[in-house]
Amino acid sequence: MSHTIALAGNPNSGKTTLFNTLTGARQHVGNYPGVTVEKKTGIYKSDGHDFHLVDLPGTYSMTAYSMEEVIARDFIATEKPAVVVDIVDAANLERNLYLTLQIIEMGVQVCIALNMIDVAKSRGVRIDADRLSELLGVPVVPTVARSGKGKKQLMAAAAEIAEKPSKTKSPGIFYGDDIDAALSEMTPLIEQAGLLTEHYPAHWVALKYLEADEQIVSAGDSIHPALSARLKQVADRVANHLRATCDTHPEALIADQRFGFIKAIIRQGVIEIDDGQNRLHLSDKIDKVLLNRLAGPLIMIGILLLLYHVTFAFSDPVIVWLESAFAGLRGIADAHMAQGLLKSLVISGMIDGVGGVLGFVPIIMFMFFGITILEDSGYLTRVAFMLDRVFRVFGLHGSSVMAFIVSGGIAGGCAVPGVMATRTLKSPKERLATLLTVPFMNCGAKLPVFAMLISAFFAYNKAWMMFVITLISWGGALLIAKLLRITVIRGAPTPFIMELPPYRMPTVQGVLIHTWERTWQYVRKAGTIILAISILLWAMMTFPHLPAERAGQFETAREQIIAQAAPETARELRSAGNGDELSASALALRQQVNAIDAEKARAALKYSMAGRIGTGLESVSHLAGFDWRTNIALVGGFAAKEVIVSTLGTAYSMGTVEAENAGGLSRQLAESPVWRPLTAFSLILFVMFYSPCFVSVVCIAREAGSWKWGAFAMAFNTVLAFILAVSVYQAGTLLGF
Repeated sequence: MSHTIALAGNPNSGKTTLFNTLTGARQHVGNYPGVTVEKKTGIYKSDGHDFHLVDLPGTYSMTAYSMEEVIARDFIATEKPAVVVDIVDAANLERNLYLTLQIIEMGVQVCIALNMIDVAKSRGVRIDADRLSELLGVPVVPTVARSGKGKKQLMAAAAEIAEKPSKTKSPGIFYGDDIDAALSEMTPLIEQAGLLTEHYPAHWVALKYLEADEQIVSAGDSIHPALSARLKQVADRVANHLRATCDTHPEALIADQRFGFIKAIIRQGVIEIDDGQNRLHLSDKIDKVLLNRLAGPLIMIGILLLLYHVTFAFSDPVIVWLESAFAGLRGIADAHMAQGLLKSLVISGMIDGVGGVLGFVPIIMFMFFGITILEDSGYLTRVAFMLDRVFRVFGLHGSSVMAFIVSGGIAGGCAVPGVMATRTLKSPKERLATLLTVPFMNCGAKLPVFAMLISAFFAYNKAWMMFVITLISWGGALLIAKLLRITVIRGAPTPFIMELPPYRMPTVQGVLIHTWERTWQYVRKAGTIILAISILLWAMMTFPHLPAERAGQFETAREQIIAQAAPETARELRSAGNGDELSASALALRQQVNAIDAEKARAALKYSMAGRIGTGLESVSHLAGFDWRTNIALVGGFAAKEVIVSTLGTAYSMGTVEAENAGGLSRQLAESPVWRPLTAFSLILFVMFYSPCFVSVVCIAREAGSWKWGAFAMAFNTVLAFILAVSVYQAGTLLGF
């Protein structure tokens, strides 16, 4: 029998670890409809039951402040899962039970996973799960998600609830005379009218009106305007009374009463604390070193350098193998396909376009692997904590740090979830400044571009170069944020409070699953979006064809060179295939012929639609060291930054004659006379700071509430990037680099 089980819980409660432990490889990652919040689903089979598990976004409450809270609450209310398994951090029981109470108040079937019971025990905290279950009226199962301990008992309890559903008993919280009187007045009205009661209990809807929950009130206004207006009058009356008599408001009082209820439960023999236990826990001891004012930043720099060094050291051999594989694939296509548009499309548009992007999958994979370890261990949260002091100097909020990291602050993230992560910022101005600057981080789409240029021109010290690029992106983002905060987005900073989760040893399964998920998303993007854009750009780089008269000039020159050669040499060349051994004279003749063919290919590329665009921009772009082929790639990069690599691969491929001698794109650039390290560094700066990809621009406009900010991000970022690139290139040229 199949049941849908929703996993809910606070961030850092071990919810996703439990999900991975239960589902293993039987999981699917997508997005909730209309938003970029990740949706994870999986299958768990045991004792004849098939459980369809849904890992809800981590949230601290069911009050809809953020998109994550809205999604979690809406799924529980509208999808009606058979059971909601609430994962509770046993070491932080009081705070975690706040969400538990809110879920129980929604009237759904609940089972509590008392997770990390081993951590609580190591801290001298013993929890009576049976007593807690008795007081809350729901099953409580101790678990250790990392090891899988208790998972069978947990799912057995969930199965029993799902098969024998019963009405969940209300916790019976006393909210005070004023609130309870209002609830008694509002609840019957809601029940009689059936206002939202198909999804929520009437008592819960009344609470949401008192808490001024925008989503619920808006829904009530659209369904039953008259009743909603009356309920708002009651809520306003209570709010005004509490403000006048207690200097508080209903939402704060309701929260206080919930925490009071939780304290009362805990004091009834639920928790026993060993006073003799050393209260300086292992995480605290580690933090004394890693968060030290002097040692902390130095250790952070060392960790980043180690991450980059390991990434390049392990990925380089795999990249060489992939380049050889794609070169072999290109050679096979070249040998077995007849000359024509189809051959050009397959080799230049598909193999060299998408292959250029897929060639950097090892770097993406190893980078994600390292970042996942840092994230799962709890260290990334410490990075945010350390950088808070710096961020405040530049007018940003401490919570902005996580948005920067998610966007690729260490390398390999994505600006879209980074922009979405700004929803946790309460100050509109700090939020706007953050979402306008997170695209400057080194997202996973920029990483192949940087890796390509570093491999070609800075191979002597790749890890240090990647670290310098990271510093430039952070420094530039902070300086631009400061500029915005003292000009167009002026306002005072707000205080920052964050939870530091305990350090945990990442599980092998969890690290591998997260690494695979992120790498597969990159590969899937390369095989769909990047492939489609590569084919479109190939068409733009192919049509229109060279005029027949000009193409004939190249053919005439080609035939003249062959005619001038010795007859036996010409016959040998005409009869030989690409892989055949040639005499010295025939080999020299082939090189002359190939030079003309390559010149013809470059002329055709320049004459194409894309070539004309690139050539037209060259009158300005030469100031930054960019030629017309680079311009084509950068225009494609407005759609997605990975396209820069695929477009350069296509552009240089269409000017190459022999497939087996083409080499990797990095080698082609390194051997090109128009490229040098200064050109590469200028391009790195431009790619780092110019317009966000189109999807990010859409997200910025949506999150900022106006398309003017999306347009601002495109125009301002591109102008800024060009000024920086020109300044560096011209200064470097004057200095002789």
